[in-house]
This record gives sequence, structure tokens and C-alpha cells, in this order.
Amino acid sequence: MPDLLVELFSEEIPARMQAQAAKDLERLVIGALSDRGLLFEAVKAFSGPRRLALAIEGLPVQQPDVSEEKKGPRINAPEKAIDGFLRSAGVTLAECEKRDDGKGEFYVAVISRKGRATAEVLAEILPEAFAKIPWPKSMRFPGSSVRWVRPLHSIIATLDGEVVPFSFAGVQSSNVTRGHRFLSEGPIEVRRFEDYEKKLHDAYVILDPAQRKEIIREDAKAQAFVHGLEVIEDEGLLDEVTGLAEWPVVLTGRIEDQFMDVPAEILQTSMRTHQKYFSTRDPKTGKLAARFIVVANMVAADAGKEIVAGNERVLRARLSDAKFFWDQDRQVTLASRVEALKGIVFHAKLGTQFERVERIVALAGEIAAKIGADVEQAKRAALLCKADLTSGVVGEFPELQGVMGRYYALHDGEDAAVADAIRDHYKPQGPGDAVPEGKVSIAVALADKLDQLMQFFAVGEKPSGSGDPFALRRAALGVIRNVLERSIRLPLSALVGEAAKEELLPFFSDRLKVALREKGVRHDLVDAVFSLGGEDDLVRLVARVEALQAFLKSEDGTNLLAGYKRAANILKAEEKKDGKSFDGVVDAALFIEDQEKALAAALERAAAEIAPALAAENFAGAMRVMAGLRAPVDAFFDKVKVNADDAKVRENRLRLLSALRASLHSVADFSKIEG
Repeated sequence: MPDLLVELFSEEIPARMQAQAAKDLERLVIGALSDRGLLFEAVKAFSGPRRLALAIEGLPVQQPDVSEEKKGPRINAPEKAIDGFLRSAGVTLAECEKRDDGKGEFYVAVISRKGRATAEVLAEILPEAFAKIPWPKSMRFPGSSVRWVRPLHSIIATLDGEVVPFSFAGVQSSNVTRGHRFLSEGPIEVRRFEDYEKKLHDAYVILDPAQRKEIIREDAKAQAFVHGLEVIEDEGLLDEVTGLAEWPVVLTGRIEDQFMDVPAEILQTSMRTHQKYFSTRDPKTGKLAARFIVVANMVAADAGKEIVAGNERVLRARLSDAKFFWDQDRQVTLASRVEALKGIVFHAKLGTQFERVERIVALAGEIAAKIGADVEQAKRAALLCKADLTSGVVGEFPELQGVMGRYYALHDGEDAAVADAIRDHYKPQGPGDAVPEGKVSIAVALADKLDQLMQFFAVGEKPSGSGDPFALRRAALGVIRNVLERSIRLPLSALVGEAAKEELLPFFSDRLKVALREKGVRHDLVDAVFSLGGEDDLVRLVARVEALQAFLKSEDGTNLLAGYKRAANILKAEEKKDGKSFDGVVDAALFIEDQEKALAAALERAAAEIAPALAAENFAGAMRVMAGLRAPVDAFFDKVKVNADDAKVRENRLRLLSALRASLHSVADFSKIEG
């Protein structure tokens, strides 16, 4: 069966766009093939600095023939209705069949379409698919409505070795491409994927990005090992340089000694951001080493000596700037920078960073007092936590905010706990980021995120749908992780205030479900506990949810939940019918059956034992008490007729079920529990 080879060859495609563009190309072409009934055996997409490629195996020679029936109007329908049907179906009345469905005769159009040659179909769908690739940024070609990421030079499109003829963006399809920009010369003719990949390799182009990535990874490790060092792993940078080199050659350069007293974070960030270099470290000490790894896209006759020398010269200039900022920043204290925050707007509706810092100071002090942290240290750290935003280094490298604040604080003689809190107050910034360890750091981190949440909610800037421009979901998850992973006992209601409580606490509940989902905790159980109200201690809430989940996994829990559902359904129906609730006191004198007496006694014992267990946060103990209700509940429903003929007995039994519901609701709202 024929194979399809497609390549779009252009000027350099930005590295960050390549992988997604290859996925989009595959998705669009496969979708178009499937829509036209063209199935295949295998597909693989490739991306690189100057090309996107797609290889599809096992396509049919032509589309399958298609026959379909289209039901039309009754034969006695108005003439206009029949004419409209014939036009839409593309048939004449003579080509229609008459059929009877028992209610009368109607027309049926039997439409047969002969399958077209696959090459003919491809000539239509490929340019359409190319035009639909959703580039984040693109350019319009002169005299054409087509947009593409960079100027397009050639298009390969072959089916079973033969060119599929079409044009796109003024470029005619062919079987010709080119190799490496500098290491190869002349056009390359190809027919199928096998010779395409091999000829590209001979022309110094490694087509598969996964292969290029592995070459860079392993060669970088080997280069570092030669010097007794190890590469500092950086997957993001590795992905980027993979998209910059068609024929990656890994080389090692040296950082001049004069720059090694600059903080390692500055050196790493400067090399990564501006030069795309990998940093190395001494595996024994963990300290940054005076060597960097550079990935060239060139095989040099001198084994790369000139390339390394050139990169070292460029790096010297870059690091000279970084060192200048570092030296200049330390000439003033971090505390003296706080005043400059008055000139930095945090948000148009929320004032300056200085005003925000004032709020964080007050909140950090309040949190510190509640969690047993040093209040004055927390306030001091909060005061200084945003001051490095005015520094030269952070102005050049915004990703180092907090990190540089710690360096400046230590240089000024601030307490180590204060310095660490300045660095850590942004944490965690993502699922892979650790939470702070020290209580002072935790207090400031919580204050920073809670202020962010309260203030944006207060001015109506809340997340909606997938939109969250101020990262409030991330801030809420940060609060949750700080609290849960460090077992911080903190009542959120007392911190967020009455005005924000109504909206913020449900928002935290939703984020908590997301955080617990990865741990296998059911979202409905979070609702069941949260719905009781008054629970804003996340540590206690999660402990309660986990105990409830363990209980419901047991046989007693499963059966008791079924009994609750039955009781709740009966109560719902009877309360609606009678127009009243049955929350009154149960009258033991109206008991007739032993099972009524046994359930009432069990509920009385449970009420006496559950409350103390919950108060002592012995949630497992509370669940054991509930487990004791399973047998009397089962027996009650087996033997007792709830809707007795005697109205007083009936109402008393409904009150007993209401007492059961109330007893279980003291632990969780069982109505929120699914199945």
C-alpha cells in the first residue's frame, strides 16, 4: 500500500513552536484523511529548525466507493418540497425509489459516489491542512492570503514515490529538499521516507528531534565527565537547543575566574537566557563549576576551538553586565529600596507594590502569631519581600526575584530566617516546586498569596472558565500545599474576612479537590465535609475526608450509605407530601417493633460518642461509631414498615429516620456522596 511523505522546508522556525506545529500538522492531515474515508497503518511527525515532516504508511490507492440513502418527502408532498429534496441530494426524480413505511409512500434517494484516487484527494487536503496550522505568530506572504511562520522555500509531497501536485503559498510541491545550511550543498531528490531520512542524514540533518535531544544529553554528560563535572539538568533548555541545531555538536567552554564570585543563580540565568548554555557543577561540593556546555550547529575543522573561543568572548560581555548589576545593587541596602516600591503599580485597582507590602506585613504578623512563628521576623521579611524588584539584577532577570532578595538581605546582615522567607515567599510556583520549610517563610508565603486572592476577589477580578490572568488558582493551590504539606493549623475564615469568605472558601474547596485528586481522594467527599459549614481548617478537613473515604470503602460503610440513601429518599417524599419536616423528638412509647427500639438505642449511643470523637479529631473513631449503626439500620428496613397505617406510628418512624440522617450529617453531608 502507498506511503505518503510530506515536508515543509522554510527559514528557521522558532524552537518553541516546532513540536506543537508538528503535532498540529499530523492532527490536521489525519483528520482530513479520516473525513474522506482514507485509513492508514502508521503515522509519525517530525520537526526541526527548518522543516516540518510527516510520514504516513499504508494508505489505500483510492477512496472506497460510497453508497448512501437519503430519505425524502411523501410522494404527495408539495412540489416545492420535492424539488428542494432533489436539489439537496443531487439526483433526479427518476433516480429515486418509492418506499412504504406503513403510513404511506415516500421518496428515497440512493446516492452512489465512486471513490477518487488518493493522490487527487491529497492534492486538495494537504494545502488546506497547511493553511490551518495555528502558529502563535505568523507572517503573510506577498500577494497571498496565506500566513506562515517563516518564508517557505519548498514542499515535498510524494505518494508511493510519485509527486502529488499542488501549490501552497506560491510554492509548488515537488520531491526536492535541502540539507544543512552550511555543511551541505545542492538540492536533494527523494521518493520515500526511507531515502529521505538517509539522504538528510548524509547532508548533516538529523530529522528526528528525539534523536537530536538524546545526542545532546549524552554528549553533554560525556563532556562534563571529562572535566570531573556533571551537567545541571534543564529539560526546558534541552528542548530549546534541540530545536536550534539540525546537526548538534556539543562543546565545552570556560567561565573566567573573575565572574565566579557572582551568585550562581545569576550566572546560570544569564547563560541560559541569553546564550542557551548548560551550566555544570562539581558533584562533590554541588557548587557551580567554571565550565559551560554549548551546543553548536556546525562541524568545525579545528574541533570547535574557534566556536568555543567566540562563545567565551560573548559570555564575557554578558557576565560583565551581570557582575556590574550585582556590584551596583549591593551599594544600597534592601531596606532602603522599599520606598521605591511606591513607584511600581501592582494593579490599577489595587495600588502600588508598596501598598501591597503594607498589607502583607499586617497579614504575615497575624499568621505568624497563629502558627507559632516569630512575629517580628515575619513582619520584617514581609516588609522586604518585594524590595528586590527595584534592583538591577531583577530588572535584567525577573525570574530571580526573591532569590536576589535573599542575597541582598544576607549582605545587609538581616537574620537568616528573614532572608530565607524573602526567597521562599513566592513558593510553590508550580506543582514541581517545593513549599517553604521555616515557619517565618510559611507565614510570609501564605500572607502573599492570601492578599493576592482577597484583593483580586474584592475588585471582581476572579477566574472565569479557563481564564485566570492573575494566577489566582495557582495562588489558592499554593496556600493549600503550604498548609497541608507542613501541617499548618490555620483557620482561613479568620484571615480572609467576612466580605471575602462567601466566595473565597468555595473557591478553596474547588482547588482542594484538584489538589487531592492526584492522591486519589474523591471530590464528592470533599463536598460532603465542606458542606457542613464552619470547617476552614484544611488539615482537619482533609483528615476527616480521608477517614470518611476509608470508612466508605468498607462493607459497613457501603451498606450504611445505602441505608442513608433509602432513609433520605423516604423522608424527601413524605416531607413533600405532608408539607413539613420530621425533625421532632422520637417517642419511645410509640415503638412497636424491636428493630425500632434497637435503632433508637444505637442512635442515642452514636450521638453520645460521635461528638466527643469529632471534637478530639478522632475521625477514625467517629467512623467506627457509625459502623455500629449498619446492623440496626439494615434490620430496621428489613422488618419495619415506615408508612404504618397508624398516623402517629408513621410520624414517629419518620422522626427516627430523620434522627438517623441528623446523626450521619454530624460527620458529613451524606447527600453529597455519590453512589
